Amino acid sequence: MVTIAVTREAADEPRVAVSPETVKKFSALGAKVRVESGAGLRSRFSDDAYKAAGADVVSHADALGGADILLKVRRPSEDEIKALKPGAIVAAMIDPYGDRAALDSLAATGASIFSMEFIPRTTRAQSMDVLSSQANLAGYKAVVDAASMFGQALPMMSTAAGPIPAARAFIMGVGVAGLQAIATARRLGAIVTATDVRPATKEQVLSLNAKFVAVEDDEFKQAQTAAGYAKPMSPEYQAKQAELVANHIKIQDMVITTALIPGRPAPKLITRAMVESMKAGAIIIDLAAERGGNCELTEPGKTIETPNGVKISSPLNLAGTIAVNSSSLYAKNLLAFIDLMIDKKEKTLAVNWDDDIIKGTLVAKGGAIVHPNLAPKSP
Repeated sequence: MVTIAVTREAADEPRVAVSPETVKKFSALGAKVRVESGAGLRSRFSDDAYKAAGADVVSHADALGGADILLKVRRPSEDEIKALKPGAIVAAMIDPYGDRAALDSLAATGASIFSMEFIPRTTRAQSMDVLSSQANLAGYKAVVDAASMFGQALPMMSTAAGPIPAARAFIMGVGVAGLQAIATARRLGAIVTATDVRPATKEQVLSLNAKFVAVEDDEFKQAQTAAGYAKPMSPEYQAKQAELVANHIKIQDMVITTALIPGRPAPKLITRAMVESMKAGAIIIDLAAERGGNCELTEPGKTIETPNGVKISSPLNLAGTIAVNSSSLYAKNLLAFIDLMIDKKEKTLAVNWDDDIIKGTLVAKGGAIVHPNLAPKSP
């Protein structure tokens, strides 16, 4: 029987790696799930709910002791990994590009460590895509938070006392988070515009009844990688796009920025001058704060107000603020991933190390970092 351990996350992480629903499904696969007592409380999953689903609710040490697999939201500690079986499997959002020294120490434990951020963007892996599931919720919550901070109505209203104009929302970066932000802002009645350097996003923006804003030159037409991510743009293109955005942003009531490039600092899309040109009461929600932010004035993890009355909010874990939903989706992502590793007939671990998804997410094995994206760079 495969033993799966799930422990509490740190104080700043309210999500949890399994839900009662996925505990039942792991049990059906022949796995035994051991959950640390209280691990799901911040996601409203009680110990009793886990027990009813078939999990053993135990102490921290008992959850880890000799387990085959450790499931986490964030990076586990070395001590947690060392409490598992030698060579055990660890799956979590490892933050593969952050704190390399600590990652090397985790790799040295000999565990097979999988970074869920590296799930391939393929049709087969869609059900495992944690970045998409969490970004979807972050895009939604960003607009809800912006609407709350704005302090005015979003939709156009006709009243006996006169009309109320619709608020204007500008979404910068049209990935999963950006698309959900567009859809949410439209549902709330705002006039929505959006921008992205990837040409394929224009049709997606228009399909949501929003207006697309971008410099559509030859460079723009080649600005997307095979994996669907934005390429770094030339200084010349950035200057032209910045001028277009500067003129557009002056009239916006709320701006949501979502632009991230894996392994790189977040591109600066909003300058100090742009912020100073905005209206008093305008809101910026910067979803790229974890990589330094898309706004020049962003202070990661804080909400500030500029002298001209613009509020800039830079949350570091927005999906975590709706932990019931984000934990449920993340748990399903992990279930689909671990399902690849279990022999359904024998009820044992049977990892196909040549599987594209397994290879694509494996960060460390046998005491060493093995992922090509994390290999030491040549001089």
